[in-house]
Amino acid sequence: MMRILKSMLFAALLAGTLVTVLAPKAAAQNGSISGTILDINAKPWSGLGVECVSDQGAKQEAKTDLSGQYNLPNLRPGVYTVTIITFPPPNDKQPPVLMGKLKVTSGEVAKADMNFKDVLAKQGAAAQEQVKKQEEEKQKFEGMKAHFTAGSAILVHERKAKEDLQKATPDQRAGLKQDLKDLSDKAAAELQAAQKAAPEKDSNQHLLWATLGEAYDLAGRNDEAAQAYQQAINAKPNDPGYYNNLGNVLARAGKIDEARVAYTKSAELDPTKAATAWRNFGISLYNANRLGDAVEPLQKSAELDPKSAQTWYLLGASLVYKMTVKKVGDKDVPVFAPGTIEAYQKAIELDPNGPYGQDAKKGLEQLQLMAPGVDIKVNLKKKKS
Repeated sequence: MMRILKSMLFAALLAGTLVTVLAPKAAAQNGSISGTILDINAKPWSGLGVECVSDQGAKQEAKTDLSGQYNLPNLRPGVYTVTIITFPPPNDKQPPVLMGKLKVTSGEVAKADMNFKDVLAKQGAAAQEQVKKQEEEKQKFEGMKAHFTAGSAILVHERKAKEDLQKATPDQRAGLKQDLKDLSDKAAAELQAAQKAAPEKDSNQHLLWATLGEAYDLAGRNDEAAQAYQQAINAKPNDPGYYNNLGNVLARAGKIDEARVAYTKSAELDPTKAATAWRNFGISLYNANRLGDAVEPLQKSAELDPKSAQTWYLLGASLVYKMTVKKVGDKDVPVFAPGTIEAYQKAIELDPNGPYGQDAKKGLEQLQLMAPGVDIKVNLKKKKS
């Protein structure tokens, strides 16, 4: 995300400093290279990848430890080019930096140290000002990270509070609703602080907005959640999950046409999950008691994924809403929408002993009570032995 050392340092160091160590002859066959590398604050820099390459092309790598030290042992005598080839995050995009060339002699240790603070001091005021800005960006990143971590931790409690509210008895709901709102406020405050602390043009903005959207979403704050999810989409337009989340809150808010646009986009971006997108649309409408509107997306989901018992049950329950009544003699006779019974039967076939199959059975029983004599038999396919 960030580069503490950019191309200006690389250019300055590319020429390198020729470090030549002439050691007296010794009995040992091999020598070694070692040294210490310090960062721009003159502190040990750990996790750097250091490579030496002989004039014959032989390579060896090492990493600096917590003291900033590295060691390249068992090197044949010769001239070696020493380069810092990798930097730890957040500097992992930093290009390689040449440290210099060393002559390795049998039985001796050639030393190659580097202090980036000294290197920077030689670059002048302009270079130091740029590094200062980079340090400020790094501090902003750390502040953003701290607030985001705090907000995410609160979200865990908020999700639990939402689950508790859904299971609560009527006398418990008022208190739990207030708890949920309080947690939503706290999570949102941390996430908004993370946004303010984020470096300019930070690549994580979409994640900050999406997480803020969830903080509002869990508490049923539809308008605020929709705005946050839209901002996440603006920052990352090709994420199908963000469109799906936006569709959820728009459907819940009764903005059906806008929700349909969002779900359609989600399905287009990830056709493998199109059935899930349309099912989510149907579920959102179903939970909002808009059963008539839920039929169309549930039918689309069933076409794409005909093996979902949940989809078939919800489709059957939604189709009941479209039931009409006709006059037969002096009686009002219910007329079920086409596909109502078949949807319930399909749910039972797919989930005979599960919750959707059991609910579908109850649904069929209710249909028979409304219209005695209606055929509700389910032809379960026998499993092959």
